[in-house]
Amino acid sequence: MPASLTLAAPAKLNRMLHVVGRRADGYHELQTLFQLIDLADTLTLTRRDDGVIELLTPVAGVAHADNLVVRAAKRLQAHTGCRYGASIALDKKLPMGGGLGGGSSNAATVLVGLNALWSLDLPLTTLAELGLALGADVPVFVHGRSAWAEGVGERLTPVTLDTPWFVVVHPGVSVSTPAIFQAPELTRDTRPISMARALQGGAPTWRNDCEASVRDRHPPIAEALDWLAQHAPSQLTGTGACVFAVFDTQADAHAVADMARVKWPSWVTRGINTSPLHAALGC
Repeated sequence: MPASLTLAAPAKLNRMLHVVGRRADGYHELQTLFQLIDLADTLTLTRRDDGVIELLTPVAGVAHADNLVVRAAKRLQAHTGCRYGASIALDKKLPMGGGLGGGSSNAATVLVGLNALWSLDLPLTTLAELGLALGADVPVFVHGRSAWAEGVGERLTPVTLDTPWFVVVHPGVSVSTPAIFQAPELTRDTRPISMARALQGGAPTWRNDCEASVRDRHPPIAEALDWLAQHAPSQLTGTGACVFAVFDTQADAHAVADMARVKWPSWVTRGINTSPLHAALGC
């Protein structure tokens, strides 16, 4: 194993997100389809012999010890008693707090990458368990497959989804996930469906139960959703702030993204079913 690895940390979209219940501990029971996309951050991990975990590219407003990248490395180190450390450089492309899972994907890439770099040979199931304590979305990135998810998003079944082109738009606002899940009007009793029914797709199955609450609280997101809907079916991912629309061709996606960029940061990306992280490491 080389002393350094440069690895992708791909984003995700929630092709659907149903809230089917609320647990006694306050967490919500969900059903969702995680679609991996080829929009990604890039991390470079370099092994150290002194046990130090160092983030070479601090994120403004996030303390070193609170960064998910650092927390993931230290959690893996503590779990295994590994004597190695790591210097980590993050090339950030994904917007923070956008509902694309960027922080969770970064943490997963650190867990999977350092598992290889430190020659630990832990199975992905163990890495996913370690990652779940860092965030509910971390396990899907650890396993590296588009997936049907239940529970808080941790019970995963790999699936093969269609892989259209997407336009992803960031409306320029920040959404508090806890605030949305605490919203009194949030739908919490959507009838559970089977994975087979979910995979048939289409409205009204592929919808996001959080979207109405997010629209009410964040008019710029409602504006972006309505604008995108003039060109293709549009939807919120996670609790936002990013919204997306689906296109059959790359040319159509680029045409709409070019118009969107007059007002909002926007990206054209392709759906994928296997993470480039796992392809690189042979997981």
